[in-house]
Amino acid sequence: MRFEDICTVFWRDWVVLNRRLVKFVLSRMISPVLYLVAFGWGLGRSLSVNGGSYLDFILPGIMALNAMNISFSAVGSPLNMSRLYHKTLEEYLIAPISPGSFVVGKVMAGALRGLISCTIIFVLAFLFGAKIAISAGFLLTLALTCLLFAAMGLVAAMLINSHEDMASFTTYVLLPMSFLCATFFSPDRLPLALRWFIDVLPLTHATYALRAIGGGLETPWLSVGVLALYTVLLLAIGVWTMIRVRD
Repeated sequence: MRFEDICTVFWRDWVVLNRRLVKFVLSRMISPVLYLVAFGWGLGRSLSVNGGSYLDFILPGIMALNAMNISFSAVGSPLNMSRLYHKTLEEYLIAPISPGSFVVGKVMAGALRGLISCTIIFVLAFLFGAKIAISAGFLLTLALTCLLFAAMGLVAAMLINSHEDMASFTTYVLLPMSFLCATFFSPDRLPLALRWFIDVLPLTHATYALRAIGGGLETPWLSVGVLALYTVLLLAIGVWTMIRVRD
């Protein structure tokens, strides 16, 4: 794995994004604005959570949710289409670039899109009056979340053999996490067995960590460590899938 090769893969995706950056930014404003209007100005005005506003409570969850969806889709759908239909993945397979360099470059490019989208959410939330503490621990957790789900998108794209099954993966895996992993409410009142299952999911740890750090509490290093472990595991699986395809 060489740094120059990683930069080559990353730069190719950045050039594509840069050409569409304005459209990307504008399109990523729609969902956050709807969430902030509905939960911040609508439902949020009549609710208080832990002595603070509901908007402050759900903002870390919205950022974690957005990091998951954008980072996953930035890598998953294009790579799956490239592998199955456009056959452009072969350009990388015959290039003198190691599987590890390809995987890391692609994941970093997907994470960048997730971070840009989360920055948009933060700016909009600030305009809506939300209060959240941004620190090095918060940025680290957010970056890990984006890397984790970008890596998950790559693994899904390399293992799933149809575009329809990619949509099913989103429905059966990402959609339940979107609503259950402490994004919009605390899962404390859910049945114990369900809570144990939810506590294993990566988005839960991303939400817990962002909410704690954003609220001025100490960094929950256990959750950050779980995110890092998921990220390393998914990157390793991604490299294995690339080696298998190349061979």
